[in-house]
Amino acid sequence: MATQGRILIYGGKGALGSTCVKYFKTHNFWVGSIDLAPNEDADANIVVKPADTWAAQEEEVNKCVESVLGEHKIDAIFCVAGGWAGGNASSKDLIKNSDMMWKQSVWTSVISAGLAARHLKEGGVLSLPGAAPALSGTPGMIAYGLAKAAVHQLVQSLAGKNSGLPQNCFVAATLPVTLDTPMNRKFMGDADFSTWTPLDYVAELFHKWLKGERPANGSLVKIVTKDNKTETVNL
Repeated sequence: MATQGRILIYGGKGALGSTCVKYFKTHNFWVGSIDLAPNEDADANIVVKPADTWAAQEEEVNKCVESVLGEHKIDAIFCVAGGWAGGNASSKDLIKNSDMMWKQSVWTSVISAGLAARHLKEGGVLSLPGAAPALSGTPGMIAYGLAKAAVHQLVQSLAGKNSGLPQNCFVAATLPVTLDTPMNRKFMGDADFSTWTPLDYVAELFHKWLKGERPANGSLVKIVTKDNKTETVNL
């Protein structure tokens, strides 16, 4: 069977990233993973060194992507990298957490945007990792909200005229509330899981975008789960 397309998943070893790798491999896509560790299910792996500067990470990722892809253009880049940190302005870890959140969400998103400018096909897809709580103030998790709000702004900039992306590309941010990951279950075992979004839902949403079922370019796509039923709200 012919390959359905080529995609890159930034954060391909995390819980959501691993789900996406497996999903798209099942649907006969060539899948490259970019992360701090390799994903054995991916067709190619680009391993990022966390101690490197932002510029050094970008240079290494660019070099490796060019080597892996050769002359091929890709259909999509799905950046699902990120993390979480709590704390208000009085937290002793405010700067430490803000630095970590910036690295996990903003560094990866900006590098993904650069990759998209160089390697996406015309009409391709770029998805970046936003968060529903960052649509308003997040006083109990300032570092997290700060980074995610920056990603929202980046998406809207990339959807604008002369953003540098190939013609007719679609860019959006996914804004989940809580994803149903093993780590979230470990640390929030008493939570209401019926309000958590299954990881497969996000992978299927990405596939729909690839097939052309897309909201408006630049959308902030809020993903809401209630009573085990998930829907999207396009902002």
